[in-house]
Amino acid sequence: MIKVEDVSFSYDQKNEALKDVSFTVEDGEWVSILGHNGSGKSTLAKLLVGLLSPTKGSIFYNDVELLNTTESINYIRKNVGIVFQNPDNQFVGFNVKYDIAFGLENHNVPRNEMISLIDEYIKKVDMEGFLEREPQTLSGGQKQRVAIAGILALNCDTIILDEATSMLDPEGVDDIIELINELHQKYNKTIITITHDLSLARKSDKALVFKNGEIIAMGSPEDIFKMDDVLKSSNLDMPFPLKAYNEALKNDVLKNDERLINALWEYHLKK
Repeated sequence: MIKVEDVSFSYDQKNEALKDVSFTVEDGEWVSILGHNGSGKSTLAKLLVGLLSPTKGSIFYNDVELLNTTESINYIRKNVGIVFQNPDNQFVGFNVKYDIAFGLENHNVPRNEMISLIDEYIKKVDMEGFLEREPQTLSGGQKQRVAIAGILALNCDTIILDEATSMLDPEGVDDIIELINELHQKYNKTIITITHDLSLARKSDKALVFKNGEIIAMGSPEDIFKMDDVLKSSNLDMPFPLKAYNEALKNDVLKNDERLINALWEYHLKK
């Protein structure tokens, strides 16, 4: 379990990027952190993996507090993996194969097992033909796939994806969402997706909406998506099926047609 308790953070000791943020993530839960640029989402991601330390408040993983100590950071890094919005920030290898191997080497994984893990996860992200390629020669979407493969190979209990589908084409997004679903449902991984994409968020168990560094709404995606004013105030662009559903609810005639309303909601869930 992850517990975030009254966490605030400031880059300049004057303006708060996060303000008294509190929430929990249960083991095996998929939580979406929603909000537009500047809402505090990426700051939260860095706090969750120890790249930043809270100005105030605490973060716990399984009752172990995340502190600015080598022991604490090592514990978190063994249990939590992150895929950044810009994958160039986490590439260290001269080719794709070595980049995935780097994290495994740091975890003292035996060579034979390492080779097997690289083959397994590079196939999961549909990049098996690119192992000898230099990361800088890949497209943005390809880089994100490789970054995700590297995190998956480490077998972390918790995986944080910070706008990890932002550079992918629609087909690539569908592939990664399918992969996240598999990790969540089949392997019971704890997933935190940090995104402004409501199409991705609707797959999660719980959603938190951030605005100006504060949580302004929290609940199931179904409940959050019905908060039209909250989504608009946060500059979150609703998918068309969800817009159709919300507009129907505002119409005095259509909102009483239970069959139509249910059909629109089911259509939204399938898209």
